[in-house]
Amino acid sequence: MYCILIYNSRMTKRCTKTDLGKIVFTQLENLNAMHDLLSIMEYQNKLLHQANKKLKDKIDAFEKKQIQYSLKRIKPKK
Repeated sequence: MYCILIYNSRMTKRCTKTDLGKIVFTQLENLNAMHDLLSIMEYQNKLLHQANKKLKDKIDAFEKKQIQYSLKRIKPKK
């Protein structure tokens, strides 16, 4: 049986190899969960970029249409 001392700012704790294995496994689970969340956030970011691009294109088209209408109305009188 192995014994390892883990030091932190408050106290010292004795851990066996089994305890360390549990700690490492828990950390691995947390890393996997964080990876899943990061993947979801990347996908949501991609969707937001696509939505922003579509909205920008619609606004540009609308502004062009507004400029065309305003130019047709402004004609010098004869």
